[in-house]
Amino acid sequence: MNPTAQLTPPERHFLPSDFSITTWEALEPYFRDLAERPILSGAELEQWMKDCSELEAVVSEDACWRQIRMTCDTENKTLEDAFTYFVMEIQPKIQPYADQLNRKLIDSPYSKELDPHQYFTYLRSVKKSIDLFREDNIPLQADLSVMAQQYGVISGKMSVTIQGKEYTLQQASKFLENPDRKIREEAYRLIQDRRYADREQLNELYTTLIQKRHQVALNAGFANYRDYKFAEMGRFDYTKEDCFAFHEAVKQHVVPLVAAIYEKKKAKLGLDTLRPWDTEAEPEGITPLRPFNTGEELLEKTISCFRKLRPFFADCLVTMQKMGRLDLESRKGKAPGGYNCPLAETGAPFIFMNAAGQMHDVTTMVHEGGHAVHSFLAHPLELSAFKEYPMEIAEVASMSMELFSMDQWHSFFDDEKELLRAKEHQLERVITIFPWIAIIDKFQHWVYEFPNHTLEERAERWVAINDEFATGVIDLSGLEEYRKYSWQRQLHLFEVPFYYIEYGIAQLGAIAMWMQYKENKELALDNYMKALSLGGTRTLPELYQAAGISFDLSPDRVKTLMDFVGQEMNKLP
Repeated sequence: MNPTAQLTPPERHFLPSDFSITTWEALEPYFRDLAERPILSGAELEQWMKDCSELEAVVSEDACWRQIRMTCDTENKTLEDAFTYFVMEIQPKIQPYADQLNRKLIDSPYSKELDPHQYFTYLRSVKKSIDLFREDNIPLQADLSVMAQQYGVISGKMSVTIQGKEYTLQQASKFLENPDRKIREEAYRLIQDRRYADREQLNELYTTLIQKRHQVALNAGFANYRDYKFAEMGRFDYTKEDCFAFHEAVKQHVVPLVAAIYEKKKAKLGLDTLRPWDTEAEPEGITPLRPFNTGEELLEKTISCFRKLRPFFADCLVTMQKMGRLDLESRKGKAPGGYNCPLAETGAPFIFMNAAGQMHDVTTMVHEGGHAVHSFLAHPLELSAFKEYPMEIAEVASMSMELFSMDQWHSFFDDEKELLRAKEHQLERVITIFPWIAIIDKFQHWVYEFPNHTLEERAERWVAINDEFATGVIDLSGLEEYRKYSWQRQLHLFEVPFYYIEYGIAQLGAIAMWMQYKENKELALDNYMKALSLGGTRTLPELYQAAGISFDLSPDRVKTLMDFVGQEMNKLP
């Protein structure tokens, strides 16, 4: 496919070409048409499904734009109101129709004629949605959608003043790379103090989210929200026990590697003790990596990097640039974090991030660029539902791109020594992220298994889980109060509960893809594109198989992959 094809607006066949979503009254007739339309043949069923898909795409894209605009400017009340209106006034009225349409599809005798290979995962997902649907949950889910966005509003207002200048917390983090240890510590404490100031507000928000989510689970007949969420997320191919095994594998096979990385860092800096504000620093005389200065430069260098890897990847970003689908630089009033938002109707996605000129911004950009490539590759699939791929393969798309692209990082670095430092930084990050993934995931299991816990119990449990995965190398003395609330910096806990283990699963997949790439680059890239082009039309193990790798979370597999990354790190001079 050609990414530039997305520059042409898609042709509609069911909705008027100039239709846009304003009110439920204007939208409802299209849902009513689908609900009441007789289906008298297999051909009529397929046309009905295409019309459903078109409507779903228009609704999805409208909702996404409302969220994108709000995260780009959290201080604009009009944008917040537009998002809230959709979530409170339109989405709840869609849900009963969605359930009705799901049942109509499954109950149609012609659904049995659909190609089982192409439609298996879609029909499985529809049946799951039918099983989970409860009228009682519609208002709760609307409330939860609005409340979850409050995290971005609260965080977007956070800033600190360093050396007389105001910075967002993302911008301030660059001071943690400063060779002057006093400056690093000052920045670290200012950032922590600013987060600490809002700890009660965020605790209260999280408590309310937990309670409402628990009620959703009870309404749907589940013992707790964890079990409900596993079903809702379509985790058909692994269980909570697999997650627990992953936690243990990280303790056994990853934490020792992390400890070695921190010991090396401590020796490199010539320190007796390593503190949290030291982990991103370089020794005196070595300046922090500054791979770009502006968001525009970051984009141009990423396009250059992608073009050398495979021109198609660069063409995706160029198309997005032409369509105005990038907001890259950090600024006050912008929500934290980064994301690639697929846009179901028009195809080209939107990348949002908070670049501040640091090395990890490059990683974020190529990561989100991998997601964008996935969006482009899956878009030609016939139905919107086919494009809804599992997160465990979505993150393989992004994390593999981080590792593949390292071969072309001279687009960011002219100096060979800086390039090697950047690669070392990336591989360290690949390893050191695993314990944090396990911590966040294990914490969520506990939170929702015991939803009536106290704030004190929450803080105690969080610290205890952190201690389980601690290396013992970083000195955390005197930082106990900060530690109790450090979970509050993870937006996933507030906005997308239980979406985090995917990063660990996918990082394993990405490392396996990189092993394949090291053996045969073109074959690995071909397999990568082949798997991503399947969207969500195959099961998770089948998608991994299409990529030329296996879906395996076992401790033995984790050890094999960690050994490989360790060997690659040792090859760096």
